[in-house]
Amino acid sequence: MKKLSFFLITACLALFSCISSAKNLNFYFDDNIRFDPSIPTPESVLGYQVGDWHVRHDQLVSYMKLLAEKSERINIEVIGYSHEQRPLLLLTIANPARLNNIETVRKQHLAQSIEGAKINADAPVITWMGYSVHGNEASGSNAALLVAYYLAAAQGEKINRLLDETVILLDPALNPDGLARFAQWVNSHKGKNLVADENHREHNEAWPSGRTNHYFTDLNRDWLLLQHPESQARIAKYHQWMPHVLTDFHEMGPHSTYFFQPGIPSRKFPLTPEQNVELTKEIATFHAAALDQQGELYFTEESFDDFYIGKGSTYPDIHGTIGILFEQGSARGHKHETINGVREFYDAVKNQLTTSLSTFDAVVSGKQGLLSYQQKFYQDTAKLAKKDKVKGYVVAAGNDKSRYELFLSLLQQHQIKAYPLSKDVSVNKQDFSANSSVYIPLNQPQYRLIKGAFLEQTSFNDNTFYDVSGWNLAHSFNLEFSAVTSTRGIKYQDSWQPANQTENQNLASSYALAFEWNDYLAPKLLSQLQQNGVIARAAMKPFTASTANGEQRFAAGAIIIAKGLQQDADWFNKVQQLASNSPVKVHQISSGLTAQGVDIGSRNIVPLKTPKVLLLGGKGTSQYEVGEVWYYLDRYLDIAATLVDLDRLERIDLASYTHVILTNGSFSTVNAKMVEKLKYWVQHGGVIWGHKSGAKFLADKGILKAEYLSSNDMAKAFPTDNLSYADKDSYHGDKRIAGAIFNANIDLSHPLSFSFERGTLPVFKNSTFVLKPSEKPFVNVATYTKTPLLAGFSHELNNQQIAGAGVLMAHNYGKGKVIAMSDNPVFRSYWYGTSRLLSNAIFFGHAIDAK
Repeated sequence: MKKLSFFLITACLALFSCISSAKNLNFYFDDNIRFDPSIPTPESVLGYQVGDWHVRHDQLVSYMKLLAEKSERINIEVIGYSHEQRPLLLLTIANPARLNNIETVRKQHLAQSIEGAKINADAPVITWMGYSVHGNEASGSNAALLVAYYLAAAQGEKINRLLDETVILLDPALNPDGLARFAQWVNSHKGKNLVADENHREHNEAWPSGRTNHYFTDLNRDWLLLQHPESQARIAKYHQWMPHVLTDFHEMGPHSTYFFQPGIPSRKFPLTPEQNVELTKEIATFHAAALDQQGELYFTEESFDDFYIGKGSTYPDIHGTIGILFEQGSARGHKHETINGVREFYDAVKNQLTTSLSTFDAVVSGKQGLLSYQQKFYQDTAKLAKKDKVKGYVVAAGNDKSRYELFLSLLQQHQIKAYPLSKDVSVNKQDFSANSSVYIPLNQPQYRLIKGAFLEQTSFNDNTFYDVSGWNLAHSFNLEFSAVTSTRGIKYQDSWQPANQTENQNLASSYALAFEWNDYLAPKLLSQLQQNGVIARAAMKPFTASTANGEQRFAAGAIIIAKGLQQDADWFNKVQQLASNSPVKVHQISSGLTAQGVDIGSRNIVPLKTPKVLLLGGKGTSQYEVGEVWYYLDRYLDIAATLVDLDRLERIDLASYTHVILTNGSFSTVNAKMVEKLKYWVQHGGVIWGHKSGAKFLADKGILKAEYLSSNDMAKAFPTDNLSYADKDSYHGDKRIAGAIFNANIDLSHPLSFSFERGTLPVFKNSTFVLKPSEKPFVNVATYTKTPLLAGFSHELNNQQIAGAGVLMAHNYGKGKVIAMSDNPVFRSYWYGTSRLLSNAIFFGHAIDAK
């Protein structure tokens, strides 16, 4: 009997333990909220209570679709797909009458807000709720389950008023691929007994983390850059709606509490109105009251800033939307020990739900202020544009039509109007040609965004930046531009349309075919040709040849496909097919004897290898920079790079690879034996590329023949005498380069600079690693100018050390080549100007000869 009682007690205790650990809806919602029993709860679909497990994206999608099916308050649409083909959902939520007439509601809202029509008394507040742009900050997307359930099922006067006064746009997972990766990780490491120890594997993700998307990109930095489908779909829908309020739910370190904006007042973007900050403060009082009621710790006006306009809480601010960042101290799994006690995932989810609901309370309460603010925002925008001494910007295409088209396409996605010049014009002693330049007037609704996109500010009251301080789009595309202060002489067409890309329809078999290297997509065409067995060569010097269209001059870097070299009987049909799908113009050369320059059979027309690239990643390397290189090779070069973790490098046979790429990171795990293996491979013909700490590693190991200044070396220039404790933030801010744009001189005769037209090149720099220029001839490809800072913050003591320093260098190493860059050429995948340095290294690296 005693034994039976013992087992009963043990079973009951185990059952009680299981029951008490799970949190039902009463944990998340006030007891006085009534729910429609016909609307399915999250548990009824997931099979567990919210917070028991991390929701998978497919489960999230299933539940949201079911809610839309069961509730007349919800419409659901797929607005796009992630790289891994996960659907990007947007739920539109309102009272049924308004929802049935939602397109009319949307148009009326835009007319009132942007066009200045009279605001209707029954006009709704458009509120965008966005969750978990960082996939491993998962409390947001898990809370979205409860937010959606509340909006679909809650009953009573309060929810009715909310639905009457608002249209809510709910994006439950801004980063589906990252969310899926993280859910798989933490769920796989969850036991029956939760482990709160931060050393537990559950709390320490493998590389790459779920923070990023498929290509290891931080999507919260992509709102302005729009390099990924998740961002492109979201921005398209954002501009269709132009919400009054947009929320952006994140997580931060486990030992933090809870943050909501406003952030640090001195670190907002200059063109964000002060009234935006005041309204954010008013909304913040609702969050504070809700968290006070629950006894939660929180803070505001600290740490986070609103300067970089490409983040989810800042991009809306320059569009008349109140963008609000929320940061929850993370559980990084299901349970985590913190300095504030043990935090369970349930607690994190509840806080995100709480501030979601307090956002609803705030927008209903402040409806009239929000409606009038957005309308006034655009009225004030028109006044600012009229008063601005700058009237617009002219931007020249140069010879690279594809890069120019990509730039204009980006502007178009942001609803920025650009007009092709119909007449040549000279602005600030720069010539801009008709039909190959555009004028971007400031007198349009996107005035503030345009000013931000062309920002060249270098002086700041506050020198501490949470993110980059310079991001000028024209510099990133390496496009010549100028501010226009007088519109006299500016003549332009009505609108820009994407160029027709069907030039190569009627090729004929000739002595040789050739195309210039200046187009951004020329490397992609070359890569496709090589992968299809077409033998191509590159001209190291310019020439003029007879073509089907007369004499044609070809610059150095031109690609030649000589009929006599081909080994595949079907080579011409392959060229024809690939060229017909490319914007790159292919020319037919009638003779190997050229009118000027090298002949087609010259030794200066060099053979090209088909690249096989090994990209080093894994623990210790920057997932962002590895992902950016991978993305560039995959998207713009059609090169299937082999991505290998550093800890596997010792087991890899390098013989079959033409190139090895090292990005930023720590290479301390690469032992002496592996270094010798790399040296042997390069000596026997390999091309190795290293940038930032990848270049430092090559220099430290004697592969790169160069010296450098480390961050510690650079910091020695900053005096520390007479500093008070209060000077600490400013001191560290001065030493750091969070992200700024610098100008470099580039040797246009060097193979690594083929396709570049100007002798200067804007370079993005976000570290204080500096290469010293080589004293040997022909090694320095690019060096910083004497006054290098173009945009963003960099202390003068840093600028002095950067001036004249090396940007890009290359030299022989046995039969192989070593190429090093002080900075990341493909920063955030949008730095189109310097990315060509990497493609040149891949295709022309073997042709370099500098000892």
